[in-house]
Amino acid sequence: MNSTAVAANKLAEKPLTEKTGAHTDEAAALIAGARERIDSLDDRIIGLVQERMAVSAVIQEARVTSGGRRVNLSREMEILGQYRDALGKPGTSLAMTLLELCRGRV
Repeated sequence: MNSTAVAANKLAEKPLTEKTGAHTDEAAALIAGARERIDSLDDRIIGLVQERMAVSAVIQEARVTSGGRRVNLSREMEILGQYRDALGKPGTSLAMTLLELCRGRV
């Protein structure tokens, strides 16, 4: 068994309150359930990002094939503004990361 599996088994053996950092069983159960929901949301977010990357690749290919540039800076500015307006200043960082992922290798 590798060290990651051993660590996972040890974590699984710990009481729920210890795994969650909660001090009561009720809080530990609530945290465990919420973490499962977060894990599910993260899986969906990752899938959506991968889908966005694929769609961006199609757009870039069409733009380049037609003689245009791979990146449309005015469109990227729109996206940055949309994320900033919806999520505040951290939204800009999130959008920058998303745009970087979707640009592929420049």
